[in-house]
Amino acid sequence: MTGAAALAVPMRPMAVRRYFGLFGTYLAPQWPRALLLGVLVLGGVGLQLVGPQLVRGLIDAARAGREPWVLTETALLFLAAAVAQQVIAVGTGYVGADVGWTATKRLRTDLLAHCLSLDLVFHSARTPGEMIERVDTDVATLANFFSQLGIRLLSSVLLLGGVLVLLYREDWRLGLGFTTFAAVALAALRRVPAAAASRWRQVRQLGAELFGSVGEYLSGIEDLRRCGAVGYALRRFFELSRTLMRTDRAANMAGSLLWIAPIGVFAAGHALALALGGYLLGAGAITLGTVFLVFSYAELLRRPIDQINAQLQDLQRAAASIVRVDELLHTTSAIQDGAGRLLPPGPLSVELDRVTFSYPGADRGKPVLRDVSFRLEPGQVLGLLGRTGSGKTTIGRLLFRFYDAALGSVRVGGVDVRDVRVVDLRTRIGLVTQEVQLFHASVRDNLTFFDCGIPDGLIEGALRALGLEEWLRALPHGLDTVLPPGGGGLSAGQAQLLAFARVFLQDPDLIILDEASSRLDPATERRLDEAIERLLAGRTAIVIAHRLATIERADQILVLEDGRVAAAGTLEELLPDCQELRALMNFDDQRMTAHTAG
Repeated sequence: MTGAAALAVPMRPMAVRRYFGLFGTYLAPQWPRALLLGVLVLGGVGLQLVGPQLVRGLIDAARAGREPWVLTETALLFLAAAVAQQVIAVGTGYVGADVGWTATKRLRTDLLAHCLSLDLVFHSARTPGEMIERVDTDVATLANFFSQLGIRLLSSVLLLGGVLVLLYREDWRLGLGFTTFAAVALAALRRVPAAAASRWRQVRQLGAELFGSVGEYLSGIEDLRRCGAVGYALRRFFELSRTLMRTDRAANMAGSLLWIAPIGVFAAGHALALALGGYLLGAGAITLGTVFLVFSYAELLRRPIDQINAQLQDLQRAAASIVRVDELLHTTSAIQDGAGRLLPPGPLSVELDRVTFSYPGADRGKPVLRDVSFRLEPGQVLGLLGRTGSGKTTIGRLLFRFYDAALGSVRVGGVDVRDVRVVDLRTRIGLVTQEVQLFHASVRDNLTFFDCGIPDGLIEGALRALGLEEWLRALPHGLDTVLPPGGGGLSAGQAQLLAFARVFLQDPDLIILDEASSRLDPATERRLDEAIERLLAGRTAIVIAHRLATIERADQILVLEDGRVAAAGTLEELLPDCQELRALMNFDDQRMTAHTAG
């Protein structure tokens, strides 16, 4: 593949390494099928070269007045070769597609796994639609690269070389003439600008932006309709589509130069075949059958050059996708896995030691957390209070290592979270937020996160503990009932209770409740209290809240203000003097009064 491509488009060493890297990673495990594909290619090239030889023999035998059985035998051999060539072509296509799609399936899986491993800084800077474009569309473009590109370029080079060798065997003048023709054709391709590759990269990027905007519009459809912004969304979609269409058209036009350039050369090749054949026939150097052979090989030369030409266009498309895929695969997460220190068994202590943190891109002079220190003993419950933007949720994100602190250290179970493997850390910590992500999947899969090892009895027990037994019985297919996309049809309270059920099944040693009951009505919240008591029993917990009633069970209370610890102590110690606590108590009283009046 690289040898043929180098004849037409100069390739930088980095690009060549990328191509070889992808081939080695995703085709090497399929070497038996790749070997079979190579054998089929060799067989197909050989039959293409044999066909004109048989016809030449048939013509010369007929002119020489040979016996009919000789002509019949030659004709049957030609038919057999033609049928075998078609069978091999079908086999080559099937095996090539199988190899290509197997490789792209593995690549798509690796890309998705890599994307899921990247930190939140990476994902916050990109839309889900852009990631879909990278994982799906770019990889789909590489299907031909894996299955056909290298094979067709290889077969084209072999066919080109085979034709020239056989022409030299017939007469050195034929070989020299068509070697010159092939060199001119390849030189024409070499001089064609390879500007299409950068244009195809633009096409892929614009496609990602288009997918991203569509995803945002669909997820925010209620807000768009409520604000009367549907027209804006359609206009923005039209503008992106128009830009994508123009860029795609320009990329196709640039790529079409690779098809237009050889047309004049092919016409010259046919003229050369007729001129050389007629001259050598008149000189008695070749037979009439050989004239047909020369013309057939001249036409046959067009196929490898056409194939090289077409595959170079696909190579340019693939090059754009390869660069983007390679860049994504080589994007490293800011959160590096720890050395593998183990957390102690049982409830985990939590300690922040002079932690300062600001989100990437934010004003470094105004960090979200400023020199925050506290310690929570194993099995205790910490109530974390503060106004919006005070840094409460950020503490939970640091414990999960969604981000790392700029200064200071975060310790769980006495171990710095940066020394623990991320998967081990997150397995021991459970999180419930007010925003619940439900998948378009069965109730079972939504609660177990697609873990087939959790028995149904345990799932039903968790739902029963949360008062969802009747809800489960009302479902048409029980745990196999598929929830609508985004949890449509469920109330906010039901969705929140399902999030609690997930944590029950996870059975963590440290639990973070981030405004977990803020979306529940008082009646549902009271039903949840008993389940929360069971959930927190024997575990360490951090309860982030805006309401005083939510943290009444807390052993300690920490009040944050502007990223700093404004107050710390028990509820009894803080209530007389802490304005934040008195404001929350008044808020709870007003909320209960309003609910009773309603």
